[in-house]
Amino acid sequence: MKIKAGIIGGAGYTGGETTRLLLNHPNADLVFVQSRSQAGKTLTSVHHDLVGETDLKFSADYNEPVEVLFLCLSHGESKKLLAENIFPSSTRIIDLGNDFRLGEKAGEREFVYGLPEFQRDKIKAAKNIANPGCFATTIQLGLLPLAKAGLLKEVHTTGITGSTGAGQKLQDTTHFTWRANNISAYKTLTHQHLGEINQTLKSLQTNFVEPINFVPWRGDFTRGIFVSSVLDCQLSLDDANKLYKDYYSSHPFTHVADEMVDIKQVVNTNKCLLFLEKVENKLVIHTTTDNLLKGASGQAVQNMNLMFGLEESAGLKLKGSVF
Repeated sequence: MKIKAGIIGGAGYTGGETTRLLLNHPNADLVFVQSRSQAGKTLTSVHHDLVGETDLKFSADYNEPVEVLFLCLSHGESKKLLAENIFPSSTRIIDLGNDFRLGEKAGEREFVYGLPEFQRDKIKAAKNIANPGCFATTIQLGLLPLAKAGLLKEVHTTGITGSTGAGQKLQDTTHFTWRANNISAYKTLTHQHLGEINQTLKSLQTNFVEPINFVPWRGDFTRGIFVSSVLDCQLSLDDANKLYKDYYSSHPFTHVADEMVDIKQVVNTNKCLLFLEKVENKLVIHTTTDNLLKGASGQAVQNMNLMFGLEESAGLKLKGSVF
């Protein structure tokens, strides 16, 4: 079975990662990669890691019929694209932006929030997916088991992300001279992913009304996210570990480790690794992912696999670069 796939907005980081995954996917046939800015150029002129893997060129349009369409566009652009263009109802859409994560529609198209560890069965039946954000994925995977058990209380969470989390467009805070040997906080307690995080957690624990106090940091590295979440919890450490391991036992990419985790273990993979600590009545959940894979393109392909009845990990058995 080969699924005909297309990508709109293929020149950026998530477009490049989605391209790489689909080119190497055993059940996918990448029909086109569209880019307004790079139309007519070879994919390898932008995504140098693809040299020797494809002769495809960026297309200017997206009229070739496909079974699944990945939207790797800037936030707000997917909603505009779907308002101005009609795609066959049989074409399934996976949006990697934030346009439809809070239940928004595009005409008759309804979007299912695509966090497999939260609602895998709904994803399997979905026609359209709103792919979660990178920080949202990492934070939620650290809190889902507690929410399912009704044990969530006010959360204080800090997360650090690499420069690729800001996108490919050059900004003052992505210059090497600014990032090197530097760390800074941004969007303190106001990050755009808080809406989807709260939506998910409150759907699992309806009486959860306390805040997620999130302070994101910019880190001196290119890719990866590391999050530490702290909350009051009466469970023993053994019971907390059992709760988490039971919750994620059937999920192929999320694992509870017995030793402290780090970003190098997950970069270039679709994994999420967790490690729990208990100090007096405080439970600390450390969570790490690759922001471009489990936090974006890898999860999008994982969702495609579920939607089309494939093995969930197809095309995603990737090796991390730990040294």
